[in-house]
Amino acid sequence: MPPWRTGLSAGTTGIRFILDEQTPPRTAETKEQNAHTLRREALDLLKMVVVFLVVFWAMKALVIEGYEVQGDSMLPTLQDRDRILVFKLPHTLSKIDVFHWILPFDSGDILVFEGEGSKRYVKRLIAYSPYSNDRSVEAGLVQAPQEDAGAIKVEYDRGTVRVNNWQIDESGYLPEKARHTRDRDICYLKPGEYYVLGDNREVSKDSRSFRAVTDGQVVGRAVLRFWPLSRMRLF
Repeated sequence: MPPWRTGLSAGTTGIRFILDEQTPPRTAETKEQNAHTLRREALDLLKMVVVFLVVFWAMKALVIEGYEVQGDSMLPTLQDRDRILVFKLPHTLSKIDVFHWILPFDSGDILVFEGEGSKRYVKRLIAYSPYSNDRSVEAGLVQAPQEDAGAIKVEYDRGTVRVNNWQIDESGYLPEKARHTRDRDICYLKPGEYYVLGDNREVSKDSRSFRAVTDGQVVGRAVLRFWPLSRMRLF
């Protein structure tokens, strides 16, 4: 056999011997440790997913959620397919006795509420009657005193809105041309009821047709239009 082949064989054997010494054998104990580590990491990941889902559910149920506008009843403020964030926390807290003093909405706010079949609608809040009879009613920037025990009179007369004979100033959110219609309406709100109108008064189905919205129907107040991005704005 040629000398160079013998040398190569010896050299190769030496290399294999060194590698075998540097690589520890995989024992049963090592495998068990690795399996325990994998189980612990999987459990930690599962805990993180559960916590995330609980926080997400709580945020959606109690604090804030998204809503997609359907139809043209809120033109020009909101268009069909606009997406908004609805802030629910103040309304949620106001139902708790210790926070009964909270007035979660102001006249002019954009509300999302549930109608028949749990279908949701978005309209402009005009007036609402708090549960406590000793409170006043927000009518634009004017405090309108309650005339009867819990009864709030809302009058709509061809675009002009009055709450307990106080005219509401809608110029801050609705152009004058959009407010003019030919119809009239009178509605008396009992405690816990809301009078709402669409900004597109000519086509909107609102409290002029389905009457007052109850507190239990209200989801929350629109605070942000986040889609489309080109028309993003706060409310």
